[in-house]
Formats: sequence, C-alpha cells, structure tokens
Amino acid sequence: MSTLKVTTTSLQRRKRAGQKITMLTCYDATFARLLNSSGVDVLLVGDSLGMVVQGHDTTVPVTLEDMIYHCRAVVRGRGNGAAHVVCDLPFMSYQVSPEQALRSAGRLMQEGYAESVKLEGGVAIAPTVKRLTDAGIPVMGHIGLTPQSVHLLGGWKVQGKTPEAADKLISDAQALERAGAYALVLETIPAELASRITSAISIPTIGIGAGPDCDGQVLVLYDVLGLEPHFQAKFVKRFAQLAGHVHEACSTYCDEVRSGAFPGEEHTH
Repeated sequence: MSTLKVTTTSLQRRKRAGQKITMLTCYDATFARLLNSSGVDVLLVGDSLGMVVQGHDTTVPVTLEDMIYHCRAVVRGRGNGAAHVVCDLPFMSYQVSPEQALRSAGRLMQEGYAESVKLEGGVAIAPTVKRLTDAGIPVMGHIGLTPQSVHLLGGWKVQGKTPEAADKLISDAQALERAGAYALVLETIPAELASRITSAISIPTIGIGAGPDCDGQVLVLYDVLGLEPHFQAKFVKRFAQLAGHVHEACSTYCDEVRSGAFPGEEHTH
C-alpha cells in the first residue's frame, strides 16, 4: 500500500502508467479510517447515502447539507491518510446554473473539506464543469446511468446500447475532458463501449457496471461488505457477507442482556 497522498494529478499518472484505480463509497469516519488503512485510493462521499444510509428509494431527496455533513465526517476519519476524498454534488445543487454549481461546490470544499467534487451529465453540463475548474475546483464527471436522472431514464437501465446512444456517450466523455474534468465515472454501460471511451480520452475512467477495461472500479461500500443482502445488481460482487454476522452479534447481545449474562464481572467497574 502506498503512503503517498493520492491527488487528481497522481490519478491521471496512474492511467498513463496502466495502474488500476480503486474507489469505494464512504459515508462516515469509522469506515473512512478502515478504507484508508486498507489502501483504497479514492473515497467517494456518494449521494447513494440517500439510499443506503437514509432509506430513500433514489438519490433525489439528498440535500447539499447532507453531503457537507457526511463529507466532513469522512475527512475527519481519514485524517492525514493517503486516500483522496471526492464528494457528490446532489440533485438540484448544480443544474440551475454554473454560478449555482460554483456556490455549491465551494461549500463542499470549504465546509465539507472535499478535495474534489463529482457531478452527473455530459455535453450539457460541460460549461458548468469548465466554470468550476476555471475557479480551481477539481471535477470528476459521471455519465451512463446517472442516478439523479433515474426517473427521466425510466429506471435503473443499461445505457448506451444503441449505436446512437453509444456515440452520444463518447461525445459526452470528450466534452467533459475538454471542460477540465480530471476523471470520469462510467456507470452501467456495455463493456465494449466503456473500453472505447477509455481509449478515446486521456483522463481516467472509473467503472461501475462498465466492465474490466476502465482505468479503475468503484462500488458502493455496503454492497462490497454484503450489508444489503436483498440487493444484487449484476455488477456487484460481495467481498464479504457481513449482514449475517451483524444480525448474529446483535441477537446474541440481546439474549445476554435479557438473561443477565452481560455485563459480567469483567465488564463492571
């Protein structure tokens, strides 16, 4: 595990060197400490917290205040660690105008301590990306299945399946690179298209449901740990099955409290 600080420019060097990038979502200080010490390159404070932490059906209800709160916690937990922290701009915090986006992104960095921000969209959002990068705010793009637009897209569907849709996503990626984005998330698109996009731009691509040829991969932490046993997207691999362990531990705790076995003498002052 490298102890060198991960930055937007070091991520771009990794693409040129053919070194894969690791990214996981993170929403609190405890997991930030664990992920950073595990060698994860990028901690994404994702608006997916609306679903896995807050219990919503989509990311749409998440507010800018929510993101600032969780980003602060993640940065505190990471401390002086190497991992880079990028935070999502939530729905309707940047779509109104580039100036609104600048104010929102500025708050994520000043109040949330984010090191960069992520937003969804392609050609249409490129002027906003340029406004942010011109102001010194690093931006990670996000195209393909864009969760904030799930209602417009008609659900959680694979994007870019027709030649016309594929060409549009390639144009989106190139527009974001020209606007100054330092990296790009590709979500739920065919692997062959993700490979074409990765070859067509010089900035790193980070895939989620986009095949093995992206420059890096990202997953939702709760999916990786198996904390959401009833959710299983095709692109998710559970690297642990912790839901059962949590259930067993808490059930045992309840049994011991009710029986009087806990706290024992060794737990008593």
